[in-house]
Amino acid sequence: MELRKLRYFTVLAEELHFGRAARRLHNTHPPLSMAIQSLVEELRVKLFTRTPRRVALTHAGATFLEHARTLLGRAEDAIEVARAADRGEVGRLRIGFMSATIYTLLPPLLRDFAARFPAVKLELRELAMPQQFVQLRNGEIDLGFVRPPVEDAELDAETVLREPLVVALPRGHRLAKLRRVPARRLAAESFVLFQRQPGLVLHHLVLRFCIENGFTPRVAQEATQSHAVVGLVSAGIGVALVPESVQRTRMRGVEYRPLQEKTPPVETALAWRREDASPALAAFRRTTQEFAARYHWAGRG
Repeated sequence: MELRKLRYFTVLAEELHFGRAARRLHNTHPPLSMAIQSLVEELRVKLFTRTPRRVALTHAGATFLEHARTLLGRAEDAIEVARAADRGEVGRLRIGFMSATIYTLLPPLLRDFAARFPAVKLELRELAMPQQFVQLRNGEIDLGFVRPPVEDAELDAETVLREPLVVALPRGHRLAKLRRVPARRLAAESFVLFQRQPGLVLHHLVLRFCIENGFTPRVAQEATQSHAVVGLVSAGIGVALVPESVQRTRMRGVEYRPLQEKTPPVETALAWRREDASPALAAFRRTTQEFAARYHWAGRG
C-alpha cells in the first residue's frame, strides 16, 4: 500500500470535498479521484459515500482513518529517525578506554557528547590497549582511546591529548623539596617502571628519557597500570615517571614534581576502523576534536 494513497485518503476524509482536498494536496481532482479509487479496489472496502452535494465517510472509512493516521505518523517518525541517524544523532557507539583517560578527557567529553547527541547510546568498556586493538579489528568496539602509534593498516587514529611526564615520589622524599627535579638526581633512585608489553608505550618513553639524560633506571618493581605504579610509589618501593594526569588519582603518600628537562609527550589517541562510515562515529570524532581544541589538549607537553 502506497503512503501517497493513505495521505490522499486522510486529506479527503478531513475535507470531505474533492476540490478542497485537491488544493491542499497541490493537485487536481482527477489524480485524487484515481488514487482513492485505487485504494478502494486494493482494500475491497467502500470508504466514502458520494452524492452530487456531499462526500461522507462510511463506517469502514471512519475506522480506517484512525489507522491510516497512525501509519502516516509512524512513517514520518521513521523518516525523521533515518535523517537523524544520517546526521549522527541516533545510534549506538561502543567505546573502549584505558583507565588513564578517566583522569583526563573522557568524563567531560562524554558529558558534552551526551548533551549534544542524547539519542546516541554509549557503551563503555575499560580495556587494556592490546585488547582494544583486537576488539577494534573484530568490530566488537567502534572507537578506542589508546596510546599511539597505531600501526594497524585497518585502523585510523588521531592524537587528542599530549601531556608531559612528571616524577612521582614517596611522601617526604628529599627530592620533594625541589620545585623541579633534574633528571640526573634520579639516577641513584630505585624505580617503579611500567611493564614492557606489546602495545604499551610508557615503558619505552620512560626508559628513553632516562637514557637520554645519562642513566639507566634501576628497576625495583614493574606494573602495568598507572594506579598500580603510584600505589607502589606510595609504599616506598621507589620513584616513578608517570603522565601528568596521574596526579588526579590523589593517592595518599605520593607527591608529584615536574621535571627540569623537557620530557617526551605522553599521547592519547582516538582510534577507529578505517572503513567505518558511521555518522554517529563521525559525530563523536568531531566532538572530540572540538573539545581537544577548546582545551588545547593536543598541544600540551
